[in-house]
Amino acid sequence: MAAEAGMFTVHQTVGSVLCCKCGILMVPNAANMCVKCLRSEIDITEGLQKHVIIIHCPECDCYLQPPRTWLKAQVESKELLTFCVKRLKNLNKVRLIHAEFIWTEPHSKRIKVKLRVQKEVLNGAVLEQAFLVEYVVQDQMCESCSKVQANPDQWVAAVQLRQHVSHRRTFFYLEQLILKHDAAVRAIRIRQMDRGIDFFFSNRSHAVKFVEFVQKVVPIKSRSDKQLVSQDSKSNNYNYKYTFSVEICPICREDLICLPPKLAASLGNLGPIVICTKVSNAIALLDPITLRHCFLDADQYWRTAFTSLMSSKQLVEYVVLDVDLISPEVNVGGSKYVMADVQVARVSDFGKNDTMFFIRTHLGHLLNPGDYALGYDMHAANSNDMELDAYRGLEIPEVILIKKSYEERRQKRRGKPRSWKLKSLNMEVDDSLTRGKADEEKRNSEYEQFIKDLEEDPTLRFNISLYRNEDYRPSEETDGENDELAVPVEELLADLGIHDDGEDEEGMRE
Repeated sequence: MAAEAGMFTVHQTVGSVLCCKCGILMVPNAANMCVKCLRSEIDITEGLQKHVIIIHCPECDCYLQPPRTWLKAQVESKELLTFCVKRLKNLNKVRLIHAEFIWTEPHSKRIKVKLRVQKEVLNGAVLEQAFLVEYVVQDQMCESCSKVQANPDQWVAAVQLRQHVSHRRTFFYLEQLILKHDAAVRAIRIRQMDRGIDFFFSNRSHAVKFVEFVQKVVPIKSRSDKQLVSQDSKSNNYNYKYTFSVEICPICREDLICLPPKLAASLGNLGPIVICTKVSNAIALLDPITLRHCFLDADQYWRTAFTSLMSSKQLVEYVVLDVDLISPEVNVGGSKYVMADVQVARVSDFGKNDTMFFIRTHLGHLLNPGDYALGYDMHAANSNDMELDAYRGLEIPEVILIKKSYEERRQKRRGKPRSWKLKSLNMEVDDSLTRGKADEEKRNSEYEQFIKDLEEDPTLRFNISLYRNEDYRPSEETDGENDELAVPVEELLADLGIHDDGEDEEGMRE
């Protein structure tokens, strides 16, 4: 403002002084010493530890936080950096500005951390300095791992997961949820059984926490029991083995259900023929004719337990001949549906007869003439369900469509690898309950069907982690095809394992 008015202004200049030690020109500060002389005179890192010994468990990859707490942390993670910084003594005498890892050989048993600190020195001058701290890693097994190594059968609590159905699709999905949330990280052993999985823990609290996790993701009922192993009457010490029996409800996604009369009346006369569209901590039921829906929690289900009328193994493939939309798009329970009158025929009847069915379906937004769909053939079904007999004069549709079929498109990519893969739990297989090759083929076919369900339904893979397949190489023939079946690249995670290549591939399945 003064310059614009033509007034005379005095330019401010910063004076310089000579360092009292070396005599070079410098900007004045409280100590009247240059930075080099300050550092030569004063070491602000004096009294801080430069070498620290930390205890590491090689079995569970945990670090000992004295006196008895074990902290799980990956190499060069934020958790490990925080753990290393907290192990330093007298760090409260300085101000920590920055901390970072310095690369070391993975097998050197050394962790190096570079720290940058500040401290006020002579007459209020603030000095900043960087120094290196070396951590020596000593291997020592934690208490739980040492017990396992001494005796693998020395478990304290066991969780027995069971579901009384003829397939393992629920356990494939539950396995991915457990891996994503590290729910079974405390399990000392996992065994695959005939109709379920057994988890063994070294502590009862770990088993209780695991049961609570399963209760949040699937509807279950559980009971617990304990058995006395040993006792010391003088010191009043008792050792027990705890067993948690967890039963998952036998209702699965895409099952056809006939609701009991009392339950249907309590739900506002829903159905009674409904479809299970989703299973989480509650069961989502949909009436395919009226698009009415409801949710049953675990308590409501086990109060009036029922079974499915037909399961996904009984799905029949149909070809869509004509589609006539009769309603606009409706959002029901987070999913979109469109009512339509559809003319279909069984694929197996082509060339044999002219049987066609005129039905109403909720898949009008997905189906077009010429498409294939999977549904339940109620016309030829022989059902002896007692709940169905309780309804007199009930008109049952001849065909109930469940989902669109993409089998014809999959024929083009048969034998080609997928661009993604899944991790798997390290489970032992009980050979005494298997029947050799027949059971293995059945399990592989069920797992392949689970993979197909993940490709078709984005909501199903929303809660699980998919990893990039490094061996996948896209070809020109597949580019632009199967867009509805291709998993977007944004949903895939990079496998950040630090183990050898051979170890990584053992826990991954395509």
